[in-house]
Amino acid sequence: MKNKEIYLDNSATTSVDPAVFKKMQPYFYQEYGNPSSVHKLGEKARQAMEKAREQVASFLNCFPEEIYFTAGATESNNWLIYGLINKITEESSFKPHIIISAFEHKSVIEPAKYLEKNNLAELTLLPVSKDGLVELDILKKAIKKNTRLISIMYANNEVGTVQPIKEIGKLIKEINQSRKQKIVFHTDAVQAINYLDCNVNSLGIDALSLSGHKIYGPKGIGILYLRKEIPIISLIRGGGQERNMRSGTENLAGIVGLGEAMKKVKSLGSIYNQNIKKLRNKLITGILKDISNSQINGSMENRLPNNAHISFRGAEGESIVMALSQKNIFVSTASACASHSLEPSYVLISIGLSPEQAHGSVRFSLGRWTTNQDIEYVLKILPDIIKRLRKISGR
Repeated sequence: MKNKEIYLDNSATTSVDPAVFKKMQPYFYQEYGNPSSVHKLGEKARQAMEKAREQVASFLNCFPEEIYFTAGATESNNWLIYGLINKITEESSFKPHIIISAFEHKSVIEPAKYLEKNNLAELTLLPVSKDGLVELDILKKAIKKNTRLISIMYANNEVGTVQPIKEIGKLIKEINQSRKQKIVFHTDAVQAINYLDCNVNSLGIDALSLSGHKIYGPKGIGILYLRKEIPIISLIRGGGQERNMRSGTENLAGIVGLGEAMKKVKSLGSIYNQNIKKLRNKLITGILKDISNSQINGSMENRLPNNAHISFRGAEGESIVMALSQKNIFVSTASACASHSLEPSYVLISIGLSPEQAHGSVRFSLGRWTTNQDIEYVLKILPDIIKRLRKISGR
């Protein structure tokens, strides 16, 4: 095992599945036409793009025309928030109210805060429980007459907490029945796609964001699902691609890869989830048993099957990551989008961890190719690393 790389950072990004890579290859050097071109190569490119759109729509149980291709979930989240609020303020004089959780990804929090700062929207940041869950009664009390957008992530990227999305969708649907100005319900489903039901109709979702590189597809491609009747304006204007909603020549190879990646996820089914959960539980049990003063963060019951987020008292998370990296074991301390920050994770602070506990935390996120031998090797190596780091820190 010494020379094998053990990748346990799949919540940050995944490798491209070989079947996905194979499907993408011709679109780099053979089928390279522009989907907007009217000649034969352009037509073939357009057909490939629309096939991928249908694959995504089939996965989400929506119409293909409700799928918009983007550069990733960060763009999708920004587009949904800015595009919706700008459309509302164009058509009315009242200031719209946005509700998000304190648990959201920065690509939801920052646009919402920007709108609040510039007096374009009101913002409510919902607290979460110590398990990281949004509580329905608190959400219901936060809703106002001018609430127009609620954005709650499906599964957290750091501690893996799975939110009660279906129950939230049902609550919003009930409230909307007596409202003229409907509330739009959006979820960032980046971490959920691999493992959870993402049928947008049964979940009651109006808008959904996802990224290809979290589901064994390519980087630089994502989607925004937007229910037909939801009003939104374009943020990227130009050539009128994506039905005049998102201009720019389409990333054809990425789009084809995303479609194939979602097809593969759909084919794996629940057995894959059971296997990865079994390995994850073995990792958690072994760590808590063999390493004193370690604790699991977040809900065990409502949790992604691949996520283990653990705090080690008396050891710095970054030092643990670096020490494991020397052994070819790759994990992380936080969201890869914010892992270079010296501030403690706002996600961990929001569930009641102290700054010291937050700084001593590590995320292990298993993946499609994690093996039992990988987990056993980590459990063999990790206790000595923690012991050595605690000795250095004098704790």
